[in-house]
Amino acid sequence: MGRCCSKHNVEGRYPIAYPKHEFQMPPGKGNGLEARYAPDPNRPDRTVRRQPADIIRTPTAPMHPSSPRSGRVVVAVFPYEAREVTDVSFVKGDRMEVLDDSESDWWRVRHLRTGEEGLIPWNFVAEEKSVESEDWFFGKVSRKEAEKLLLQEENPRGTFLIRHSEHNPNGFSLSVKDWEESQNYHIKHYKIKPLDKGGYFIATSQTFATLQALVAAYQKNALGLCHVLAKPCPKPKPQIWDLSSELRDQWEIDRKEIQLLKKLGQGNFGEVWYGMWRNNIEVAVKTLRQGTMSTQAFLQEAALMKKFRHDRLVTLYAVCSHEEPIYIVTEFMSNGSLLDFLRNGEGRHLQMGDLVWIAAQVASGMEYLEGKQLIHRDLAARNVLIGNHNIAKICDFGLARVIEDDEYCPRQGSRFPVKWTAPEAIIYGRFSIKSDVWSYGIFLMELFTYGQVPYPGMHGREVIEQVDKGYRMPKPSTHQIPDDIYKLMLHCWDADPERRPTFEFLNHYFEDFSITSERPYREVID
Repeated sequence: MGRCCSKHNVEGRYPIAYPKHEFQMPPGKGNGLEARYAPDPNRPDRTVRRQPADIIRTPTAPMHPSSPRSGRVVVAVFPYEAREVTDVSFVKGDRMEVLDDSESDWWRVRHLRTGEEGLIPWNFVAEEKSVESEDWFFGKVSRKEAEKLLLQEENPRGTFLIRHSEHNPNGFSLSVKDWEESQNYHIKHYKIKPLDKGGYFIATSQTFATLQALVAAYQKNALGLCHVLAKPCPKPKPQIWDLSSELRDQWEIDRKEIQLLKKLGQGNFGEVWYGMWRNNIEVAVKTLRQGTMSTQAFLQEAALMKKFRHDRLVTLYAVCSHEEPIYIVTEFMSNGSLLDFLRNGEGRHLQMGDLVWIAAQVASGMEYLEGKQLIHRDLAARNVLIGNHNIAKICDFGLARVIEDDEYCPRQGSRFPVKWTAPEAIIYGRFSIKSDVWSYGIFLMELFTYGQVPYPGMHGREVIEQVDKGYRMPKPSTHQIPDDIYKLMLHCWDADPERRPTFEFLNHYFEDFSITSERPYREVID
């Protein structure tokens, strides 16, 4: 993807590429890379599917079954409009018989009302009468994400959801929107504990055979909860990883199907546009200016992006590489770069809890890259995109490389943004997972100062010299950064890379971080 989102990009514009605490740092996950696509020897413009990759599923969807089972009935949890003639359209509540679920992303079904047969996205449906088919069941979402969903203004008091417990593998958590006498909304969390012989309970005096029975009872009477369960929280639609079912194994597309509608940004290596695919699907399109990178190098990076999937990474849909300029087509994020959002957009008014939520999301995406032994090399606010409800996703991770040892050494003369780069990468050219952690610390300073330039008043050469002598950015007097978060930044900037925290630790840290001004949780919290 090139260096399009580096310091050479015009700051504040939409990025060119997409892509008291004691610190006991758990080791990183070294999961290894399992490629999902391989070149098709008969068609150079296509790839063929290998064994499905380790995909992080959208948590609101049911889990993929461990083995194919045809003949069962699923119900639509979300509506879907067919994108190809081979697809089946359906509305929420429609029932379908599964004919083939051997594909990881697309299932072949027969619509039981229309009799139509075709492909559907697997994560838009759930087993009929299963807990996953219930509007209130959100599966594996974190407590902090549940709170952000429930606190949307349109949700009245008593809006609720049920999610997997983060601490009890067999239990669940009930999250309910409530308010205090001052009418300040907050979220209450209740443990749902399993019984040894089956069933569930919140209070030992009330036990239920199923989660559905539990919900039905508390919808009629609060029975000690803060409020009767009023309505399920609206579920966000799950991610569709491909533009269409026909393109699931083919990511070279005809550029005539892409309309470039509005220019969003420009940098050293090209432009980013808001566009539409087949006049139907919103996309962002990066154009690569002729002569800035070889087509082969571009396609290698695009292939890397296509393989890795996580809810906090910007999704690559397709490329157009048969003529200049090369296009890379990704999902569209409505609020653009986090940097611009914080400086000039609605992000100027974010509260501390919102900033912590963004920090947690970015750490989650980086934890995934860490687990895949990938390095980003340019993590910064300009390379994080913001969508609706402050959803954050990391872009421009096409520069990441699979590392066989513990570091990646770029060729001499390669460019990188000095203020975000770890000293061992600047001085010795050694980039690693731990140098990304250093960059994450700089990103945190950007985030909690609403887009302030790091090391204000210092130029690049001065930064290199001072950091090498042990200088670290002080806690700003103009912004109220919690002491614990500033202490965490200093740990990210440890001179010894091995003493820096892992992204796994950083993710858990911000997921569990409690703002002191927030109402303390009661003993019912999971």
